[in-house]
Order: sequence, then structure tokens, then C-alpha cells
Amino acid sequence: MSKASRWHPIAASHDLPYRHVFHAQLFGREFAVWRADDDNINVWENRCLHRGVRLSIGINDGRELKCQYHGWRYANRTAGCTYIPAHPADAPARTITNRTFPVLERYGLVWTTLEADSPAPEGPLAEEGPLLTLRGIPVNALATKVVEALRTYPLGTDLAGKVEVEGEGTIVLRSCDKRIAFFVQPVDADRCVIRGVVEGEVPTHERIAVLRSHNEHLGALRDKVERLAALEPAPAPIEPFFERVPAELAEMPPLAASGRKPALRVQVNRKWQAGEGIAAFELRPIKGVLPTFQPGAHIDVHMPNGEIRPYSVINGPGETDHYTIGVKLDAESKGGSRCMHESVREGDVLAISEPRNNFPLRRDAVRTYLIAGGIGITPLLAMAQTLHNQDLPFELHYFARGEAGLAFRERLAALGASLLPHLGLDREETAREIRAALPSYRYGLHAYLCASGGMLETARAIAAEKGWPEEAVHFEYFKNETAIEDQSSFEIALARSVMTLPVPAGRTILDVLREHGVDMPSSCEQGACGTCLASVIEGEPLHQDVYLTPAERRAGTSIITCVSRARSARLVLDL
Repeated sequence: MSKASRWHPIAASHDLPYRHVFHAQLFGREFAVWRADDDNINVWENRCLHRGVRLSIGINDGRELKCQYHGWRYANRTAGCTYIPAHPADAPARTITNRTFPVLERYGLVWTTLEADSPAPEGPLAEEGPLLTLRGIPVNALATKVVEALRTYPLGTDLAGKVEVEGEGTIVLRSCDKRIAFFVQPVDADRCVIRGVVEGEVPTHERIAVLRSHNEHLGALRDKVERLAALEPAPAPIEPFFERVPAELAEMPPLAASGRKPALRVQVNRKWQAGEGIAAFELRPIKGVLPTFQPGAHIDVHMPNGEIRPYSVINGPGETDHYTIGVKLDAESKGGSRCMHESVREGDVLAISEPRNNFPLRRDAVRTYLIAGGIGITPLLAMAQTLHNQDLPFELHYFARGEAGLAFRERLAALGASLLPHLGLDREETAREIRAALPSYRYGLHAYLCASGGMLETARAIAAEKGWPEEAVHFEYFKNETAIEDQSSFEIALARSVMTLPVPAGRTILDVLREHGVDMPSSCEQGACGTCLASVIEGEPLHQDVYLTPAERRAGTSIITCVSRARSARLVLDL
């Protein structure tokens, strides 16, 4: 077994208080080690992927780790980037993920290995009984020299015990009715840390004396070993190195090959009623870690009846061991929401896509206004939790038919005074409340809207009346209610693929692209989410989506391929 594949302690549990980042090292390699508020311990490569600044000087907010240099934020558990301040309007690519290392907490110590598939070792001490973790003692000497010296611990005093178990980096001594285990952490070629654990009950009134005694003996041992080490040539230090971060080492699942193929398998860990007519689902991975997401992201759920529907992830920051979604039962359901409500049960396995985000949240606003109607709360709830966690000013205006219609109340309650519910209002009253909620525009304000088509159009119109520019009003429709014209025929030229393809009546651009092997992602396939957007180089699109803004439509440089067509006889696409 190579040194890299062995497990070694790199910190004590008490080195990881909440909201702190610990700088650890093993064989010359540096780690940023931090405990999240959910008690998950993260062991990451100690560098920001942007400029290589040490993450050990970053800010641990309990849910995410923020680099001090340019403010990049990384998610608990996945180490995926969730926000880049220099690109506030964009969701970071899933490939921006730091290297993570396995972690084990045992004997009051935190352990890791440089090999992801190295099995956890069996320990020499019982984990159930009482243990006392000693202070780590750094030693400027070879780890092998320190192990040798520990065999005679504590240096010939009457406390000296017999070596019961010994191994590379591990010494266990029996002293009276207790056992003392020492684990030697190789920091560099000529540096290491002695980490000790006393097994057995130590009365509270004796703990300070025991800790002081071992600290004195280990200090004396350190001094002796360092004096001897100074007489020998110093070994060359281990050169630290950084490797490219492949997705599989970060336990990221493979991307879907194309279209709406599911990349992940998850299990329904919990299903509950989150509001009137709203079923909530907690989805946990069958294996590994779920991909990183940002507020506003959605997943496609592939249902047992063959239907596919996109649902927003409502998780707050740091909730990375599962996805939570909310599904409103549609009275006119064609099989999607009805299947989720009536057929899917706890314990079921579902196929889902990786998260996609065409509705990202900016975090550089002077103030953010979130306006949700009904089930439109789902993406905005994720945004509200993120803004609340970072103490950024926002208002969440939640319109619902009544008190019973408010979904995910425990999450809403945590938002405090930033939550402003509007209940039981008719259309005119709703418009009046939206007009009161949105101030006249001033620089730095941003609004996010998610509601039914009518309410969303009303909110957009009111924002325009109050001088809000299109780029400050972000929106997501539940669905596209536009009457789709699909009887025209035209041709598309693919500039990068050097192909010209006919698009006949009754077929979409997306259909034709897939039939000819062009890898085109999609999600809702009704012109609402923007996943299948393509760039137009030449020709005039016939826009039939609800994703593009009026300015983007006028520009004519983008097209949503699942529903839109061509006014001209030919479109040239950047595909």
C-alpha cells in the first residue's frame, strides 16, 4: 500500500469549530478543512480555482466557503462553485468544482487519504467508550524518527507502558488500566504532528492534569528528537503540486449525452404535504454526491408513466446532500403532476437530469424584489434563502389564494420580516399590491418574477411603467400558453456542423437537430425555460416562446428551438 493510499489524521475535531477554516497538510499537500452547520466536514484542495488563493483564509458562513480574494463561493459537500461576483448574471458551470478528499472523524480526530478509493482503516481503539484527545504536537523531524521515539514514551518515567500495537505511523501503549494511541501525521519530508488519544474514563477534575502531563512528556520527546534531527542532513521538502480536477474525483455524475436523457438516479427519501395541493419530495442520491446547483436551478424528473417535467430546486445554500422540489397538482394535468402526487411514494427510485439554471440570481443588487404567485414560490424560495443567508437586502412578495396555500412554511418562517404574504386577492387587487411593492426604478435594483402567465405579464407591465429596464426584470413562466404555429416549412443551415437541413411542417427545429445527431440539450420543450436556446447568425426567427425578452426578440440573434420557427426561408444557426 502506498503512503498516499493510507489514512492519516490531519486535524483534531476541536480544530473545527463552526464558521472556521483549518489549514491542514499531509505529505506536502495542503487542505482547507471546515465544518458546515449540518456537521458535514469538508476536506478540499487548499486553493481557489480562480487565482489559486488559499481557501484556508476564506470565510466559512456555515453553508458555503467564500474565497477572500475575488469572492468565489463554493458549496458544502460538493465543492462546486455557486457564485462568481465578476459574472453576477451567470450560473457557474458545473465543471467549476474543487478537488475533494475522503474524510473520516474518529477518536476526536479528522482523517483523510490522498486516494479517493482507499478503504477506511480499522482503528486500534474502541470508538464507543470514553476518549480524551490530546493536543497535537508539531515536530521538525522525520515521521519515522518520531515513531521510534514514541516506543519508549514517556521517556523512562514510571508511566512508561508496553508497546501493545505498532504500525507505520501508529503506536499504542498500555499504561496501567488505560491505553494511549499515538498517530503520527507526516506533514512534509522533515515535519510531522503527533496526535494522541487516551482511552478510558478520565474524571473531569483530572483532565487538566492529564492533558498537562502528556503535553510535558510529548514536549520533551519533541525536543530530544529535534536535537538529534539537527545533527543529520535535512531531507528535501516535498514539492506541493496541483492537479487538474476531473469530475469523477469530485464524485460528479456524468453529463447527459443529449436531449432529456437522465444522468442521475435518486431515491424519494421523504414525501409530504407542503401546502394546499402541493406535494414536496426530498430526493437523495443512490450513490455519491449530487451535482452543485445555484438558486433558480431546476431538474427534469422522469416519471414512472414516461412523462418528463421540470421542477425547481428549493434548497437553501449548503443543503447539498439532497434536492427538494415542490409539485402543485394541476387540475388539468396530462399525467405529470398527477403521477407525482398519486403514484410516486417514499422509497421509489426516480431518474432526473443534472441541475440547469436559466434563471440565475444576481447577488450584487442594492435591493432584490422577489414576486411569486402560487407554486412560483419554488425558485424564488431558493433565492430568498440565499439572500437571507448572506444578509443581502430583499423582499419576498408571495401571492397565494389563502393561508393554506403558502408552501414550505418552515422555510418561509426563517425569512423573518423579508417575507410579505398577499392572500386571497383578485386580479385587480393583485395588480395594486404589485404596483405598491415595486418602487420606481433606480440603479442597482433587480426584480425576479415567477407566476402564472397573466400575473407575470401584469408585473412586467407595472415594472416597465415604473422605469425598470428589461435587464433588471428577470422572469420565469410556469408554462408557455402561446398558440404555436407549426405548419410552416423552412430550412436551417448549421454553420459549425456544415449541414443544411429541412424543417417540415409539424416538426420542430429541435426534432430535426436530434434526428441528424446534433447534441442539443432541452428541458421543458414548450418554450418556457430557455435550455434549448441557439444563436442565429442569419435569417428572421418567428418567436413563439416566453423565455426571450422583447429586446432579445427584436435583436433576432437567438431562438428557442423547441417551439420557434422561421419567418424567412432559411435560418443560419451557430451550431
